[in-house]
Amino acid sequence: MAPEDMSGDHQLRMTYGAGPACLPIVTSSAEEETRCPGQNDGSKEDSTPSKTEIQSDGDAITYPEGGLRAWLVVFGSLCAMIASFGLMNSIGVFQEYLGSHQLKDHNAGTIGWIFGVYVFLSFFCGLQIGPVFDAKGPRLLVLSGSILIIAALMLLGICTKYWHFLIVFGFLGGIGTSLTMTPTFASIGHFFMVRRGRATGVAACGGSIGGIVFPLILQSLFPRVGFAWGTRVIGFISVVLLIVANLLIKSRLPPRKGAKVTPNLKILKDPIFFLTTCGVFLVEWGLFTPLTYISSYAVAHGKSQAFAYHLLAIFNAGSCFGRWIPGYFADKLGRFNTMILTITLCLTTTLAIWLPAGGSVAMMVTYAVLFGFASGSNISLTPVCVGQLCDTEVLGTYYATCYTIVSFG
Repeated sequence: MAPEDMSGDHQLRMTYGAGPACLPIVTSSAEEETRCPGQNDGSKEDSTPSKTEIQSDGDAITYPEGGLRAWLVVFGSLCAMIASFGLMNSIGVFQEYLGSHQLKDHNAGTIGWIFGVYVFLSFFCGLQIGPVFDAKGPRLLVLSGSILIIAALMLLGICTKYWHFLIVFGFLGGIGTSLTMTPTFASIGHFFMVRRGRATGVAACGGSIGGIVFPLILQSLFPRVGFAWGTRVIGFISVVLLIVANLLIKSRLPPRKGAKVTPNLKILKDPIFFLTTCGVFLVEWGLFTPLTYISSYAVAHGKSQAFAYHLLAIFNAGSCFGRWIPGYFADKLGRFNTMILTITLCLTTTLAIWLPAGGSVAMMVTYAVLFGFASGSNISLTPVCVGQLCDTEVLGTYYATCYTIVSFG
């Protein structure tokens, strides 16, 4: 969308981005009023609207802001996030294990390329996936991504050489994660406006739940049944989760007239969206470093492999709260405002705790909890912040384009 186009939904969301804004509300009795988020109307009931009506290109778009169908979409997105981002949040375990077993003849930097390719493709492929979602919906995208993620986990156990892991984990896993990520977040935007931060935060907790459970499962199974069956167990769990995701994730708004399935880089001409994308690029570049190396860091300082796995689980436990709580307050304080606060906390904890930590167990655990909490918002708030800069019908394109640029970090 061109920067000068400040009409309709685009104008409203940018106003809302600076903080709590007054939104036109359509109540269950279809009476229209204007109410600010958190405004007390004299009753003791929650003042959050049951529906929100937005004018976009002359047409009124109503957001349910809840209800069974809307929250089932959130639950389906949660399941998809456990399977996809749970794997992404467990890359520290794979990095450490492969470095001491199958790929012990390779240095950490070389092994890191496997996971670098995985993360790159997880975000880069969205450039094409976003427009497809806006034009066709999430069904085929989520199904294709589910097949690739499951295939990657099932094939991982038979990999023995470096290029095996690069193709299976890096390429198959990365493309599969990308195919599920954009529809997962963009679908929620079709059902929520005022409560979008809260709903997206709940779904984003799935990545942290997976990041807690998967490392602990792998730590328990690797010594008992070996690497192959350990990863297959994660694969079987993901089968169940992704079946639920495919059944529940749906879009609601019809595609915009003349919608295309080709990438649209012209949206980067919008200076606000461009600067937001640059900011997300820098944030993600910094946040993935601790996530990838925190387990290897613990082992390098003489800690046990079990402690290294537990440390990653602790990191993701903090991240779970960091995805939901900031999302809840972002709807009240402003999405960008909340994002700035959490990024500041990331910087503070890294400089004050991790750098001087050395081999201190207490400081490692403290850092994992606090940085995990602060960094959790980067997943839950980014799609919400981007959603304030565009109409919902093109949210997939904007969100995916943003993360395509981020992938180069």
